[in-house]
Amino acid sequence: METSQNWYIALEGNIGAGKTTLAKMLAEELDASLLLEQFEDNSFLPKFYKEPARYAFPLEMSFLAARFNQLKNRLPQGDLFHPSFVADYCLFKSLVFSRITLDDDEYSLCQKMYEIIDMQIRKPDLIVYLHRPIHKLLLHILKRGRKYELDIAPDYLEQVQEGYLEHFKSMSNQAILIIELDGADFQDNPVIYGAIKKLIFRHYNPGIHKVRL
Repeated sequence: METSQNWYIALEGNIGAGKTTLAKMLAEELDASLLLEQFEDNSFLPKFYKEPARYAFPLEMSFLAARFNQLKNRLPQGDLFHPSFVADYCLFKSLVFSRITLDDDEYSLCQKMYEIIDMQIRKPDLIVYLHRPIHKLLLHILKRGRKYELDIAPDYLEQVQEGYLEHFKSMSNQAILIIELDGADFQDNPVIYGAIKKLIFRHYNPGIHKVRL
């Protein structure tokens, strides 16, 4: 994948992995359109962290609708000046989180809705998953200080991590790059950031590819 082409990169990762930070850095340097998930506009999110059982279903359905609307409206509109895209999420993350938070009946409904709308969305040329140990995620969450995230349990982050890795196994037609960052800081370390850029713009066949930095 060359930077001169009309490419679409989607970054994924657990809560606190650094996907939004990396998406902003890549989009600015490479002059690409930036697609950021508008999670702060979701009124169900702080309610969910207080009462998960009560608010899980409306939260997941509202996220699915918001992600679909943004991707459907933005992705086809590449232009001569910004023909490429960097996103800090994928539509399928709705399935990953729903599998954890919803009961079987609710998850089945969410999955049916996802399957209907997923066919209408352009797929990324490459999905980049930022993998970090749970204790590093907790440090990042604490550092950024979003009040409603401060009580997130390590067990929940473990479930999210496992959910992503399990879901990737079903995506045989998609090129997926898993970068194991551990404690690597790409925001303030140009060497690490440069290494990530080189990895992203290599050619990858469909399937899972793992690299440790």
